[in-house]
Amino acid sequence: MKASLLRNISKPFYSTGNFGLMLKDVAYDIAKKGVEANEFFRQIVNIGNRSFAIVFLTNIFTGMVLALQTAYGLERFGAKLYVGNIVALAITRELGPVLTAIMLCGRVGSGIAAELASMVVTEQVDAIRALGADPIRKLVSPRILAAILVLPLMSVLADFIGIAGGGLVAIYQLDLTPHTYFNSVVNFVTLRDCFDGLVKASFFGFVLVSISCYAGLTAEGGTEGVGHATTKAVVVGSITILISDFFLTRLLIMI
Repeated sequence: MKASLLRNISKPFYSTGNFGLMLKDVAYDIAKKGVEANEFFRQIVNIGNRSFAIVFLTNIFTGMVLALQTAYGLERFGAKLYVGNIVALAITRELGPVLTAIMLCGRVGSGIAAELASMVVTEQVDAIRALGADPIRKLVSPRILAAILVLPLMSVLADFIGIAGGGLVAIYQLDLTPHTYFNSVVNFVTLRDCFDGLVKASFFGFVLVSISCYAGLTAEGGTEGVGHATTKAVVVGSITILISDFFLTRLLIMI
């Protein structure tokens, strides 16, 4: 009983330590050897193809709901004209990068974890090592670097889609003119707001893919372990994104 309790208590610290060692190997690999160009671009395409539809649907309806709720609150004070300001700021600084990262955590992160876990349980990763190749270089580094690049691009797309969704509601339901809405967006959102959102998106891409890779590479228990690894990648990745968002926001505000 005591041994089981101690094992359960120490397991998160053990996993965190191994995760840190994996990141050290990734950083060393990228710094010293770079990444294979073909695999890097293939991962960029994979992440983008898996993400466009879900990013579009998530953010357009988020922008629409946000415009409705904002107008409902501001209408009490006769400030409905400021809907565009609030929608644009909320999506650019927070909702765009965060929702995009969480959606990709479920769509892309789960796929990465399942793929690598399947390779582990079928001993393909051991075969890579036996051939003298490094699994980190082949399987992890290109994915992490691709996610760091792709997530900001997807976040920019999410910002435009979310703001456009809010514009649809503002124009066709709130009786604001297109000029009023989009002019308030352009005049209110600054380059610093856009920069902060891109920094968050890049960090979230690193977080979700690195956690997914670790979950996949540490899978055990046969085919059942593939399911556990996939679940762990999505749950831990999503929670880490939400927690890190708070501290990252505080840091960016202080800078």
